[in-house]
Amino acid sequence: MKAALQADPHRTADPVEPIPFDVIELLFFAYRDFVGDPDRILERYGFGRAHHRVLHFVYRNPGLTIAALLDILKITKQSLNRVLKELIEQGYVESRAGRSDRRQRLLFPTEKGRTLACDLAMLQTARIRRALEGCGPGDRDAAIRFLEAMIDRDGAPSGADGPRAVPGPGR
Repeated sequence: MKAALQADPHRTADPVEPIPFDVIELLFFAYRDFVGDPDRILERYGFGRAHHRVLHFVYRNPGLTIAALLDILKITKQSLNRVLKELIEQGYVESRAGRSDRRQRLLFPTEKGRTLACDLAMLQTARIRRALEGCGPGDRDAAIRFLEAMIDRDGAPSGADGPRAVPGPGR
C-alpha cells in the first residue's frame, strides 16, 4: 500500500493547491475495507451493498417512507424497488400502509432484518473502534467533522445523538 501512496513522478504541472492524493487514496482504501467486512456476510445471503444501505437506513429509521429512503440513498426508484422487493420477500423488511395516507408505504425492519443490520454494524463498529484507539483525545470529533464536511449539505446528517440521515426541513 505504501507504494500506492507515494507521489506520482509523472505529474508535470503543480496546481496552485496540491492535490491530496494521499488522502484520496486513504479514503479509497478505508472505504474498501469498511464495506468489505459486511460484503463477505452479505454474499452468503445473495445480497450486495445496496441491500446493506437499505437495511441500515430502515433499521435506523423505522417507519421511513420510500420517498425519504430514495432521498437518502440518491438512487433511482427502479434500483430501490429491486432491492427492497428482495428484502421484503426474504423477510428482512416489511412495508406497511401509512396511517393518514394508506397509499404511503412505511418501511420497518423485521426481527430478522434487525439482527442482520446489527451484525453488519458490529463489524463496522469494530473497525471504527480499532481505528479510533490509535488516535488521540479529540480525534474522534475531528474525524466526524471531517466526514461531515465531505458530505454535500443537502444530504448531511444531523442530530446531537449522532448522524441520522433522514432528510428534513433545514437539513
